[in-house]
Amino acid sequence: MISVLIVEDDPMVAQLNKNYVDSIEGFKVMATAENGEIALEKLSSGSYDLMILDIFMPKVDGLRLMKTIREQHIMLDIILVTAAKEVGNIDEVLKLGAIDYLIKPFDFQRFKRSLLNYRERHALLKNKKIIRQQDIDFIIDRSPTAGTIEMQKGLHEKTLQRIKKAIKEYKNTPFTCDELTMKLGISRVTLRRYLEYLSHIGEVEIDMAYGNVGRPCYVYRYVKAME
Repeated sequence: MISVLIVEDDPMVAQLNKNYVDSIEGFKVMATAENGEIALEKLSSGSYDLMILDIFMPKVDGLRLMKTIREQHIMLDIILVTAAKEVGNIDEVLKLGAIDYLIKPFDFQRFKRSLLNYRERHALLKNKKIIRQQDIDFIIDRSPTAGTIEMQKGLHEKTLQRIKKAIKEYKNTPFTCDELTMKLGISRVTLRRYLEYLSHIGEVEIDMAYGNVGRPCYVYRYVKAME
């Protein structure tokens, strides 16, 4: 279970984010804090994997909190969910190690994609003793901060719709790229690009299935938002 700390000064937004994070399998919001000062107290008395952080807060703001966390070598990942749009703020928090940055008001599908990508990265790093280059490439390629232009390049609408139609037939049953390749007669390399794109826009979920031996197998799941 991924333990989460939400740091947000608006109680309604904090509760909304908490409800949404808790609705995603594998996540549990363990605590909330209304400013950076309270967040530091909670970090000193508990252990968290992920922090959902606002920038504009009283007392200790998000930027100061991030700097303090890094200075104190507190090990946790941070996703910014904030109204701050200034380039300087964004550049600074990325340099401080934020794994994603969502600007309010944001699309909850985008928030979900950020959480799902983080869940995959967390599972991979937690369950593997040795990381290979392919695993690192998968983490980097799945980064929610990566742009969508490259992902869309070379994709064709008719092929995309054909794949979507086939995916819907699986409903709640997970499937592999190899299974879909046999079903559609599309090469695995090509199909993987379309599946990555659909995952990127929140229409397919990707999970990792771990066997007794070998590297993890990526399994895909249809999302009802495709309808």
